[in-house]
Amino acid sequence: MTAKFHEHCWNDGRRVGKQNTHAIKYGDTFAVFDLFGDINALRECGVYRQDTRFLSRLALRIDNERPALVNSAVSDDSVVVTIDLAFRDLRIRRTKFLWNAMLYERLEIQNGSDSTVELSLEVGADFVDLFEVRGFKRASRGCFEPVRVRGNTIQFSYEGLDPQCRQTTIRSDPPPDESAASRMCFRLKPTSQTVIDVSVRCELGDRSSASIAGFDEALQRIRFALSPATEVAPKFVAANNQFNAWFRRSLTDLRMMLTETPHGVYPYAGLPWYSTPFGRDGIITALECLSFDPSIARGVLTYLAATQATEENPERDAQPGKILHETRAGEMAACGEIPFDRYYGSIDATPLFVMLAGAYYDRTKDIDLIRSIWSNIGHALSWIDTFGDLDGDGFIEYARSARGGLRNQGWKDSDNAIFHADGTLPDGPIALCEVQGYVFAAKRAAANLARILGNNALAERLSGQAESLRRQFEEIFWCEQLSTYAIALDGRKERCQVRASNVGHCLFAGIASADRAARVAAMLMSEQSFSDWGIRTIAATESRYDPMSYHNGSIWPHDNAIIAAGFARYGLKKEAAAIFQALFDASSYFELNRMPELFGGFAREPGVGPTHYPVSCSPQTWSACAVFLLIDACEQTLVKI
Repeated sequence: MTAKFHEHCWNDGRRVGKQNTHAIKYGDTFAVFDLFGDINALRECGVYRQDTRFLSRLALRIDNERPALVNSAVSDDSVVVTIDLAFRDLRIRRTKFLWNAMLYERLEIQNGSDSTVELSLEVGADFVDLFEVRGFKRASRGCFEPVRVRGNTIQFSYEGLDPQCRQTTIRSDPPPDESAASRMCFRLKPTSQTVIDVSVRCELGDRSSASIAGFDEALQRIRFALSPATEVAPKFVAANNQFNAWFRRSLTDLRMMLTETPHGVYPYAGLPWYSTPFGRDGIITALECLSFDPSIARGVLTYLAATQATEENPERDAQPGKILHETRAGEMAACGEIPFDRYYGSIDATPLFVMLAGAYYDRTKDIDLIRSIWSNIGHALSWIDTFGDLDGDGFIEYARSARGGLRNQGWKDSDNAIFHADGTLPDGPIALCEVQGYVFAAKRAAANLARILGNNALAERLSGQAESLRRQFEEIFWCEQLSTYAIALDGRKERCQVRASNVGHCLFAGIASADRAARVAAMLMSEQSFSDWGIRTIAATESRYDPMSYHNGSIWPHDNAIIAAGFARYGLKKEAAAIFQALFDASSYFELNRMPELFGGFAREPGVGPTHYPVSCSPQTWSACAVFLLIDACEQTLVKI
């Protein structure tokens, strides 16, 4: 995840803040509303398609005043947002969903008063790039065309610097009584019931004249389209209704984030900032879901194979064989203002890709897919041994090449996420502990696949390389006084001796010896690392510890699920169950039972919930899917739910 815009945030009272937005997604379009259903002052609100905000204002007013909020909710299937409002003798229901690059909204208004009331919709489209919403400044922008107001439509158009023509068309049925470039007005008669259907169409490039489905037909279509995913979803019912709510929300959020691409289905990473393919996130999500839906892994593997780098490009941190970190489709990426149109600044996605291929085969025995991507696996292994090992010492390191690229290129990619014990930031290239584990597991997985495909010589060579890496890792990374592995080696091969959650991934990958795995687990479950809501990204003893830091003291659900799976691998079921219990307890405090991207690392206190991280993505796909990996890691009898 690109962490630069996640500013240091605090939350008064150290309690979970009530969610102040609703997010929904379909295909490459997503929308964020405030609790009133408006797109208003909150910076992330809007309707977005391919990293562009197509609708930047949609505010409902009654006689120029905002009605009161009665209720606001997202449906259990994460498809529909419903808001109930009141204004004097008026009752208003707003029902919203997305379908085929369109926002649909139905307004049902009951006017119980004896006078005519004016309902207005204030609208606007700024066509800003998502990175502008996040705070990036641009030197120049494209051109806006004059707003067109025709009968029941208002149309906004913008030609970007890419150049790409983008258009937003707002339509109402029935037509408004009055309309202007930024407003539709409807006069509601006394003691009347009125239904107004509004659609917002987000168009890229050619302005298609294809027919548009009405509200009822579109809602029927989206639920029909999602029904196959419902049929293959795992059926898991616990005696605890709170757990069932967490589990169901995780399933529906996963389904919402799965997106059809030209190369197969892919789990987009999160809303609102990461509605796009990320290599690392997609792979980990696929691993979390592998036991019940291996088709997700298949889609991830085919997509990442198709987008694997084939040449050196320093401005993208790309080399042949490297697996994608992130792709963006907005104007700024197309113009080269950010390097993320296809960006490869991830040190771990490449070995994780090979790991996933091995795990997918173990789960499915689908040798045909493995044959189809075998050359991609070979290119990934070649990258690991050449470009990945920058100084030839046997460890895999990263160093940024791209201007505006990521300084740190593991999953903790904040600028200050990797540091020495005294807090100083190390010079690169940086060799992360968990990445060595991923490479170890990748080579073992590739050796098994090579053996199955009849290449025994390659299998033996890869197995030998994995074992050599394991021995070297144990010798160099282990910190006896800390009872853990160093988080990283710096460019001078000095150990960054910091107690961090990264080492739990080493257990997940299987590179740690059994006795040291037990000591690592004890460190991670100590009071300094385990807050009783989960394991912190770094221990409270460390110099840069801050429970509200993005990567230096917070709690990440996906990180904890991976650690729990690592514990289970070494037979540490009690410790794995404790993580499961902690995250289950935390889930009850979050709106919609939706596990966020991360939350604060404060110690648990009686009567106080976990601390909400204000700019956390929610939903975040690998967080939503943490519960599935936790179930795999733990026997149910050990978890008191």
